[in-house]
Amino acid sequence: MSDLYAVLEVDRSASPDELKKAYRRLARQYHPDANPGDAAAEARFKEISQAYEILSDPERRANYDR
Repeated sequence: MSDLYAVLEVDRSASPDELKKAYRRLARQYHPDANPGDAAAEARFKEISQAYEILSDPERRANYDR
């Protein structure tokens, strides 16, 4: 598993608002609707979504940080 913070391009000390802003910026950039037919962009979008799902939940983020 790659570093989830690197996936979202944020520091480990990022606040929940910083995580949300990074996720939204990257999701817009790699969303399949913005990149039709681009399998690499779709895979990156899924990776970004999974990273945000884990880091946006305080309990899951604490487990990941350990």
